[in-house]
Amino acid sequence: MTRLRRALLFMPGDSLRKIEKGAALGVDSVIMDLEDGVALSQKAAARLTIVEAFKSIDFKSTERLIRINAVGTPFFVDDLNATLGVQPDGYVIPKVENADQIIEVSARITAAERKHDWPEGAIRLIAIIESALGIVNLREIASADPRLDALAFGAEDYTGSVGATRTPGGIEVLYARSAVVAHATAFGLAALDTPFVNLNDTDDEALIADTRFAAGLGYTGKFAIHPRQVETIAHAFNPSRAAIDYAQRVLAANAKQQGTGVGVFELDGKMVDMPMVIAAETILGRARAAGLL
Repeated sequence: MTRLRRALLFMPGDSLRKIEKGAALGVDSVIMDLEDGVALSQKAAARLTIVEAFKSIDFKSTERLIRINAVGTPFFVDDLNATLGVQPDGYVIPKVENADQIIEVSARITAAERKHDWPEGAIRLIAIIESALGIVNLREIASADPRLDALAFGAEDYTGSVGATRTPGGIEVLYARSAVVAHATAFGLAALDTPFVNLNDTDDEALIADTRFAAGLGYTGKFAIHPRQVETIAHAFNPSRAAIDYAQRVLAANAKQQGTGVGVFELDGKMVDMPMVIAAETILGRARAAGLL
């Protein structure tokens, strides 16, 4: 997966003004929301607003995603039918608990692609895991469909599903948060972290700490629920200059050692083997995608 998704900004689907504001930020992805961000009475109007957004707003390089309502609700088929015609870059599927939910959405997209003679598979999928059942079924979800690009974690709904109490430290979601990363990585998918929901915190330090912790777990991006979070999140997922420099030195030293037939070598007093070389390649890949190289 090569698309850069560090910060993915939710915008309510029933506000053309807010969607336009999000598109102007240069964020990696804008998610036009038809689910939690829209009242039940506004679902139909929001679909029309999103279609209008695709026709009237220049998103430039920002990825255009739509979060539909959960599969099995009375809304998700109408969400797809109303918006597939504008060919979004992808759909975000909330509350995924089994592979069949992803397969059903993908099948409906495939039918539209074949009907309109669009490139098959171009419209991508992101699955949000938000329940205990979703965690238990991660293996089948992660391998459900070739359209699937990423697994995302939703901590607030997950906490409710297991009857836990949400705390600032997040120990109650650590197992599930780690499980999502492990399964995403095992199946070659990106891992997207839960939003930081404390908008009353005017100090960015809490958001920075939470995002860096997610990056340390292995997450590659994070949902944002307010425009002011975007820059902080994107920066936290960028490799540091020191990390880039060290990765370059690791690859240069590895190339030299491989020429002499040596597999494991020492650099700056530390042993370097193939997993560390792969990690260095990953860092440089992320740096290139972010325009840092």
